[in-house]
Amino acid sequence: MAESMKGLKRTHRCGELSAANVGQTVTVMGWVQKQRNKGGLIFVDLRDRTGILQVIFEEKDCGEENFTKAEKLRSEFVAAVVGRVERRGGAENKNVVNENLATGEIEVRAVQLRVLSEAETPPFPIEAGSKTKEELRLKYRYLDLRRPDLQRNLMLRSKIAAAIRTFLTGEGFLEIETPILNKSTPEGARDYLVPSRVHPGTFYALPQSPQIFKQLLMCSGYDRYFQIAKCFRDEDLRADRQPEFTQVDLEMSFVDVDDVIDATERMVADVCKEAIGLEVALPIARMTWDEAMNRFGSDKPDTRFGMELTDVSEVVKKCGFGVFTGALEAGGSVRGINVKGQAEMPRKKIDALVEFAKGYGAKGLAYLCILPDGSYKSSFTKFMTEEELKVLVETMGGAPGDLLLFAADRLKIVWAVLGALRVELAKQLELIDNNQFNFLWVTEFPQFEWSDEEERYMAMHHPFTMPMEEDLELLETAPGKVRAKAYDIVLNGVELGGGSVRIFQSDVQERMFEALGFTKEGAYEQFGFLLDAFKYGVPPHAGLAIGLDRFVMLLVKAENIREVIAFPKVKDASCLMSEAPNVVDEKQLEELHLRITE
Repeated sequence: MAESMKGLKRTHRCGELSAANVGQTVTVMGWVQKQRNKGGLIFVDLRDRTGILQVIFEEKDCGEENFTKAEKLRSEFVAAVVGRVERRGGAENKNVVNENLATGEIEVRAVQLRVLSEAETPPFPIEAGSKTKEELRLKYRYLDLRRPDLQRNLMLRSKIAAAIRTFLTGEGFLEIETPILNKSTPEGARDYLVPSRVHPGTFYALPQSPQIFKQLLMCSGYDRYFQIAKCFRDEDLRADRQPEFTQVDLEMSFVDVDDVIDATERMVADVCKEAIGLEVALPIARMTWDEAMNRFGSDKPDTRFGMELTDVSEVVKKCGFGVFTGALEAGGSVRGINVKGQAEMPRKKIDALVEFAKGYGAKGLAYLCILPDGSYKSSFTKFMTEEELKVLVETMGGAPGDLLLFAADRLKIVWAVLGALRVELAKQLELIDNNQFNFLWVTEFPQFEWSDEEERYMAMHHPFTMPMEEDLELLETAPGKVRAKAYDIVLNGVELGGGSVRIFQSDVQERMFEALGFTKEGAYEQFGFLLDAFKYGVPPHAGLAIGLDRFVMLLVKAENIREVIAFPKVKDASCLMSEAPNVVDEKQLEELHLRITE
């Protein structure tokens, strides 16, 4: 039978006690991790979010009633214990210290026990490093959240959020909340829509970011804004993506690229030191988008290992291998990576790499093994002369024992294939140091990217990104060559966040909308309130957003973003615990003037 606390007050959390508390009478409360009955002696491991504490029940100390209650304790019962802190095994016996516990030097000798809540047997053990299937753990997420490793993640997340607030407030930023119920804008990912009861047939959209509102705050003179903002995108999920996510959003007036980068990287360095004691060397290295793509095939390169891309288009343009020359004649590119020391990789593994490459749009993958005796084993050597092969191997930096892999296609596909392949191989060959944190800025992104689906240029970031001043003249004549004043911060091959300098001149904004295929009326229909605000004096401004969930995931070295979110969704954007989304009753649909059709 559960008891009340009856005036008991907790004096310490379980993990807060140490040898410094020996001799003190304390009151601790938590969940029973396990109970071990040794006859006249009962050992109980009591757990809360700070750790585990060993409690001893002996009838001569706690009395018959409390001892009887202790005998009935089971896993996940909630208990309150009053007792005296002692060294384990007395003052002399050092051999019983538990080195695996922060409280391993001490134990609490109980004098009083109250069972605050009984518990059924949980569907899986509440323990760190659980081997239980994730689906079951997410169904019982309230139990999963009791596990010490998840609790550590969420406590660190809280610490990181507090450090961010402290840093930005100290830098003169104001924390201002922006609306959740917004107007839908078609650019970017799909919106989550919310029907309006009082305006039948109309919908709000949940924010994909506070972008327009934070720009309006700059128009309103708030100078430096930040928000730890909830955002929503109706897109397919990945390991580092959720339909609702949290971002550290900031905007600054009277600044340019360097000012935003400086403030952001100092914040990142401060947070890393505060959260995990990591010293981040400043300034963080920068790399243009062109350099990142040409060296790593990715605009978020993992620089913890080499295996960089090499352009061999010039070397093979006149060779007899039709796959290479055909790609080049079609305006494509031929590039390769050198997998050092893997010339004798089994054919089965090479075939698996070919299939992997096809998943990124490749028609195939050409390979050349440089055997230890200097001879070649390849899918294409018969089409090339000895001299051509020699020059190719030299260009690739090849040596006996190396495996050379080549992709030949449109440049976009070649980048995607080799960029993904180098990461996959680094994982397979264990080339990545997981204790290394490599930050990088990627700058000068393209302003536009061509959409085959829409048959027009789309903004790579958003329509309010400022082009590089020296590229403004290309907006009408060669939009594909325009570079943006945009920048991403990358950590270990993951985009941590990104931002840009914003357009603040109305004539440049109009030219940008025209390049995107917007009519003047269409632009006003979507963004009229922002464009109107710009008529009344707008300062030059720039900003950035960092994904808080991803940041925490990387700092705790979690494999999945769900490990740092209290109540995450699964791949189909549903919640296994609450069963959201779900049907609603007919009355609610009628009030919203909605009808569900088959």
